[in-house]
Amino acid sequence: MSSYQPFKVIIVGFDGVLGSVLAGALDLFSFTGVSWQRFSDERVEPKFNVQIASLGGADIRCSNRLIMQAHCDIREVTECDLLLIPTIGDSIDKVLSQNSDLIAHIKRLANTKADIASNCSGAFFLAKAGLLDHKIATTHWGYASKFKADFPLVDLQENQFVTQSKRQSGNIFCAAGGSAFYDLGLLLIERYCGLEISTQVAKTQIIDTKRGNQNSYTNVTLHKPHADQLVQQVQEFIEQNFTQSIQVSRLAAMVNITPRTLNRRFQTCIAMRPIEYIQAVRIEQAKRLLELGDITIKSLAEQVGYEDLSSFTRLFKRATELTPKEYQNKFSRLSI
Repeated sequence: MSSYQPFKVIIVGFDGVLGSVLAGALDLFSFTGVSWQRFSDERVEPKFNVQIASLGGADIRCSNRLIMQAHCDIREVTECDLLLIPTIGDSIDKVLSQNSDLIAHIKRLANTKADIASNCSGAFFLAKAGLLDHKIATTHWGYASKFKADFPLVDLQENQFVTQSKRQSGNIFCAAGGSAFYDLGLLLIERYCGLEISTQVAKTQIIDTKRGNQNSYTNVTLHKPHADQLVQQVQEFIEQNFTQSIQVSRLAAMVNITPRTLNRRFQTCIAMRPIEYIQAVRIEQAKRLLELGDITIKSLAEQVGYEDLSSFTRLFKRATELTPKEYQNKFSRLSI
């Protein structure tokens, strides 16, 4: 008889949680050491003991209005190997406010030897608890601006799928949005059970293990919100004229300031120089054209304002980590 003891995983449940991630994380860890073994006619040996913990052990109302039953009261959890904070599905500020009592228990368990992990907007719980100050983290690219504004002490790596940082008693892991919890889950399974088991899980769950980072999923238009009307005016001009040759000196003259001042104001508002914004707008349009259907790369480059095909391809890959052809194969409607 085996004396193997499964690793203890606690998934924090709270009203407003994204139900698919709560249930998905439960399944991913619960079936480690189970699914592959069943398919291979091997001995089933669960590697994780997984429980959903909520305040008072209360039922959890997910953001999709599904009601899920907790396994235990987080107040009674004294130790675990892994504490997992899933995605916030409702308004982040609303959920943090309504579940403020959870913060103390996240802090308490962070003072044990447990690893702590969050998915997507779950990182806001960790940041609110002060666990990410002066540490690297990631979250969904759509929440990056809010996260930076709310928690300026955190080193947010918004392009990363998964980040890992050290603390005195363990490690903190953060994953980007949506299904990135699979990337996080596989990394953690490998950490506890080894590469072979992690690979088994990836194969049985049919999970793509080579997705790179968030760059190919981001939308440059989300960099726009700010109060500088002059910069907004220049941005709008760029977005309407990106197929033409645009000089930064011309943009500066258009709004009666020096190129140096324009650069500084762009950096302050959107963390980009004007030339970088021009490139970003062009790449964003190129992505949309690739998604719509079949188009040659030469025609694509010309339609977004590039005469030099090699220069366009280089910039596109730098921005998305995919060549235009690879991006087309991945996201084009015609490839579905």
